[in-house]
Amino acid sequence: MLRLAVIGAGRIGQVHARTISDHPGAQLVAIADPVPGAAAAVADAFGARAAERVADVYHDDAVDAVVICSPTPCHVDQIIASVAAGKAVLTEKPVDLSVARVDECLAAIAGSEHRVMVGFNRRFDPGVRELKARVDAGEVGELRQVTIVSRDPAAAPAPYLVSSGGIFKDMTIHDFDMARFLLGDIVEVSATGHAFIDDIRGIGDIDTCSVTLSSASGATATILNSRVCAAGYDQRIEVFGPKGALETTNLRSTGVRFSGASGTETAGSYLPFFLERYAAAYSAELDHFITSVEAGTAPSPSVLDGRAALVIAEAAGQSLSSRQMVPLA
Repeated sequence: MLRLAVIGAGRIGQVHARTISDHPGAQLVAIADPVPGAAAAVADAFGARAAERVADVYHDDAVDAVVICSPTPCHVDQIIASVAAGKAVLTEKPVDLSVARVDECLAAIAGSEHRVMVGFNRRFDPGVRELKARVDAGEVGELRQVTIVSRDPAAAPAPYLVSSGGIFKDMTIHDFDMARFLLGDIVEVSATGHAFIDDIRGIGDIDTCSVTLSSASGATATILNSRVCAAGYDQRIEVFGPKGALETTNLRSTGVRFSGASGTETAGSYLPFFLERYAAAYSAELDHFITSVEAGTAPSPSVLDGRAALVIAEAAGQSLSSRQMVPLA
């Protein structure tokens, strides 16, 4: 049984704490968070130890692996310290907001990169896994187009958005990784967008964007993002080739539809947000991490995958500013 500690007792830390507690091959040993009382509140709920000194986790012989759920600027230092202490690491995305810092991380953990996994959990969504398998099996023929729609039900609070790194590094980065997962290496990036929400315009960010990625094969991915969506958490992917198309659709509160005088095929609402929509993905992600650690194999996505998605995010920002397509090395 793999013994894990979670660093960070916020919303995503609580998600991982519950996922670990529910996994038959995992034991939640500790929760660490420097905010007074934060770790204790989560640790008590799951029967784990609480620590207000993150360093206590690194030196705890009862901890085999660490799940990093702290603010992004803390990720690199905590990855390096965890690996140096002999722990395997699952870190939330992004690895950092700077490619240079990610390169520092890679240099510091050189030779132990196989001990670190980056939490692009959408790769583990059952619908995405099936889509990928059927594409790989040639069902649609040579992949030519990918369309990814990702819209949040409401914008996050302004204090979060100010330090998030902007829409491309905080939100679209999931979709950049998904495009790479389906298409392979990306060679060109073109982005447009606008801030329709006053608070988001005020912090110099945008809330709505369209990004086009060109792959080495010539296939393209189109990504549509919005920080707000009246219909709820809108998550769809379509892949297209000469033999046909495959699509992952939104999961809903019910699969039953009503038809009557007031309307036809009235469907249930989308699942509220990522916690509900990707619950199965978080579980499968953890399972892959545990299996990889126990087998001594490299988990995926890797830090290099995290770096590649961040490179695309930075290129998207450059494209938005310059209004030009940005080639990638």
